[in-house]
Amino acid sequence: MASWSRERAEEIIAAHRAAEGAALPMLRALQEEFGFVPGETVPLVAAALNLSRAEVHGIVSFYHDFRRAPPGRHVLRLCRAEACQSMGADALGAAARERLRVGWGGTSDDGRVTLEAVFCLGLCACAPAAMLDGKVIGGLDPARLGALIDQARAP
Repeated sequence: MASWSRERAEEIIAAHRAAEGAALPMLRALQEEFGFVPGETVPLVAAALNLSRAEVHGIVSFYHDFRRAPPGRHVLRLCRAEACQSMGADALGAAARERLRVGWGGTSDDGRVTLEAVFCLGLCACAPAAMLDGKVIGGLDPARLGALIDQARAP
């Protein structure tokens, strides 16, 4: 992830401006570059697409995949879809939030772990499931989740 740069943001916006339905690809590219959608990019995107700032903010806040703050060093995503819920994901989510002392979308005080909710990782047969830094993990239980969190928090 690169540090915020207005110049780089403007390059990304220009590269996606002509795409059909350009707002989502533009915002995804900004998040890919910076790790989140910096608030400073909202007026830039709005101007490029002839939208209001409120419309762009609405897109960013509506889609759960967009972050409005930099993530932690590691991102732990817990599935909250029905199959995982039926196998105990709600309790695992509560345990993760308590252990990290964050809400959904929050980052631990040490900046090491961001906890995100997702709605289906495609591992329904191995529920409950999670993803740590892009690696999917099925068959979670409290001990295995605790070990994942410890691994992510290790210096």
